[in-house]
Amino acid sequence: MTENTQQQTASNPTVPTKDLPTQYAPAEVEGKLYERWVERGYFEADAKSEKPAYTIVIPPPNVTGSLHLGHAFEHTLIDALTRRKRMQGYETLWQPGMDHAGIATQNVVERELAKEGKSRHDLGREAFVERVWQWKAESGGQISGQMKRLGDGVAWSRERFTMDDGLSQAVQTIFKRLYDDELIYRAERIINWCPRCLTAISDIEVEYQDDDGELVSIRYGEGDASIVVATTRAETMLGDTAVAVHPEDERYKHLIGTEIELPLTGRRIPVVADEHVDPEFGTGAVKVTPAHDPNDFEIGRRHGLPSLAVMDEHAIITAHGLFQGLDRLEARSTIVAALRAEGRIVAEKRPYTHSVGHCSRCKTTIEPRLSMQWWVKVGPLAKAAGDAVRDGRVTIHPQEMEKRYFDWVDNLHDWCISRQLWWGHRIPVWYGPNGEVVCVGPDEQPPSGEGWTQDTDVLDTWFSSGLWPFSTLGWPEQTDSLAKFYPNSVLVTGYDILFFWVARMMMFGLYAMDGTPPFHTIALHGMVRDQFGKKMSKSFGNAVNPLDWMDTYGSDAVRFTLARGANPGVDVPIGEDWVQASRNFANKIWNATRFALMNGATVEGELPPTERLSATDRWILSRLNKTVAEVDAYYEDYQFSKLSEALYHFAWDEVFDWYVELSKTTFFAGGEAAKVSGRVLGEVLDVMLRLLHPVVPFVTETLWTTLTGSESVVIADWPADSGFRDEAAEAEIENLRRVVTEVRRFRSDQGLQPGQKVPARLTLDGTALAPHEAAIRQLLRLQPEGEGFSATATLPVAGATVALDLSGTIDVEAERKRLTKDLAAAEKEKAQATGKLGNEAFLAKAPDNVVDKIRTRLAKAEEDIARITKQLEGLPRS
Repeated sequence: MTENTQQQTASNPTVPTKDLPTQYAPAEVEGKLYERWVERGYFEADAKSEKPAYTIVIPPPNVTGSLHLGHAFEHTLIDALTRRKRMQGYETLWQPGMDHAGIATQNVVERELAKEGKSRHDLGREAFVERVWQWKAESGGQISGQMKRLGDGVAWSRERFTMDDGLSQAVQTIFKRLYDDELIYRAERIINWCPRCLTAISDIEVEYQDDDGELVSIRYGEGDASIVVATTRAETMLGDTAVAVHPEDERYKHLIGTEIELPLTGRRIPVVADEHVDPEFGTGAVKVTPAHDPNDFEIGRRHGLPSLAVMDEHAIITAHGLFQGLDRLEARSTIVAALRAEGRIVAEKRPYTHSVGHCSRCKTTIEPRLSMQWWVKVGPLAKAAGDAVRDGRVTIHPQEMEKRYFDWVDNLHDWCISRQLWWGHRIPVWYGPNGEVVCVGPDEQPPSGEGWTQDTDVLDTWFSSGLWPFSTLGWPEQTDSLAKFYPNSVLVTGYDILFFWVARMMMFGLYAMDGTPPFHTIALHGMVRDQFGKKMSKSFGNAVNPLDWMDTYGSDAVRFTLARGANPGVDVPIGEDWVQASRNFANKIWNATRFALMNGATVEGELPPTERLSATDRWILSRLNKTVAEVDAYYEDYQFSKLSEALYHFAWDEVFDWYVELSKTTFFAGGEAAKVSGRVLGEVLDVMLRLLHPVVPFVTETLWTTLTGSESVVIADWPADSGFRDEAAEAEIENLRRVVTEVRRFRSDQGLQPGQKVPARLTLDGTALAPHEAAIRQLLRLQPEGEGFSATATLPVAGATVALDLSGTIDVEAERKRLTKDLAAAEKEKAQATGKLGNEAFLAKAPDNVVDKIRTRLAKAEEDIARITKQLEGLPRS
């Protein structure tokens, strides 16, 4: 609230405030409001409703997780979309739920067991899984309560978990169908292996970071029949089965097809020609270890090379006497020392910084490993996923993200779906005593009898979460919910999982639902970063718990800050100062609305006809309808930042700072004009609060229900653009704002205090500003000219003239000297910058950033000269 608003309110203390406290206290409001919304069922979705459906699924957070800023960001955007659609009359479903998070959850429970001195093997598989379910019941899913703190309008009665019976049935059903269609198979391939978690992991569970290692160059063979290869993983040379060179590399043509000795092993290996080898890189020759490198595995397949595994699942060396039993890192240095002793080391570089994959769960270095695993044959599924975007059935927003999507799905490798864990959906395949393999569907009895065993692996969690848009609706049963709410209207998710989650949902949805994609639109957002653009991480010391900010500033402030930074597909920087500013905005909405209610703002009765409205009333109603149209357009384009900016500036700049201020003289004069303005202000607040509600739901709920007396803004109608426009009134009030802004700037430049009153003569005759004289004088603290008035400064603005008597308010001569000195400094700065920019020799040598700085200095100097000259011209003449 402005100082003037506070003064006006204080002068009229008997006006009722409709029970609104003098200050907004989020902690006293938010929890109670959310409970009321849930109790009244506002967020539930009726599958038998005749309303059009609008569906969004929550990207299921891990059951082990807690709310972080990334969640808060994404949930804010989804909640804004669903709240608006609910207000627009859609049967809106925001589907909640959680992912069982195989590795993460198993690790949590294993750590608990370790505190008891036990491992999962001490319990056995069945008892361990029961222990995980127990942990889930007692400690899992904390994020649900945190989502309520944020205000997530999800259909809680529909909450699902990827290991629920229904979702487990969906997993088994699609596995069986894919298996029967020969789109699932079992084979040995290179996978990402974690020696700590003892399982294959997906690409998204691998975190790459620059590590200091060593690069050693090793000579294989003797004399003319020798080749030098370089490696950062010397221990894998024990499993080399070839050296590869480019077929056109003249240096090695005489060796292609021959064999050379592999040091330390006593084996001889072939030299093969393969176009995969880059002859320009290093020595142009590479060692080939098919069992421990994905590229080498492919070379091995092309040339029929054997794959020799030289490490076990714990990354312990299993081959070659002296090195057997050593950990891979111990073996690395030991092998290099042995090669050095034989004179085989040609060059060593350490430290050698290179990108190394680590397990995202335990941070152990990943080991590429040849392993028997289950795979999805993605070729036909990926093609369908690409075609759905190409033919327009699915739209990716922003459109520039399409290329990344196509780059991925058009080059997708078969997907390893098996994990060597106990917690998860167990692979529904049984093996018989005579080599039989039977895949069992959900309604089929598994084979029994002596010698029959089930596969011990479980499925990758992305397999079950890939079914999320339809498994949560009851598939494979043909439920009312599936018929009503599939496909989803839009998927809101981060671009970082475009390949891993989004692509899998596209493949499975199109496959399971007869070519109907899982959603119409994929709206991609960026990652939340700190105010300097740096990734948030506990290790960087810049991670933020959004609950702390909610406790301090309120959930609305956090939500508005996140939405205001959300440009499609672009990372979002956020700092605490911005949350403080959003808290100030919430307070501004509260205080200004409270003042308006105290001074007659109402929604009772129809809006007065246009002829009874003042220019100020017509201006704000015209701007209101333009804002409605603008916000609607931004919502449809997922431009959350722009719609938030539009609402912020309309509410603060136009409604509170101008319309409320301009209406004060009318309010305090009373009469019919005050009633008209009170009804107009009520209309503006009603619409504005409904527009703001999807982004800042709590403060708007409290204010809107107080203003209107209605049940809840959650179920109110979304504002519609009435089409009312008044360009003449907008031009008129814009001129008024120019006059006030220009005179305020002049007063500030002269060193006058904001509340200091100055005698003034306003010449407004013949302009549209004449009816606004009282408002202009009040806003500018201008007294009537009175006896002895002397116009010592005259400001012509927007067709009007404001003459001020500054005698007695400032030391004119001292001010003239100060300004003259400042003008000389600005002109000197301009001359220096102009001289440098006019010097061709300087421009030819100076870096671009230096030239840009000088151009900026020149522009600033010219701006200062214009400003100071105008100030001097406005000073009284002696």
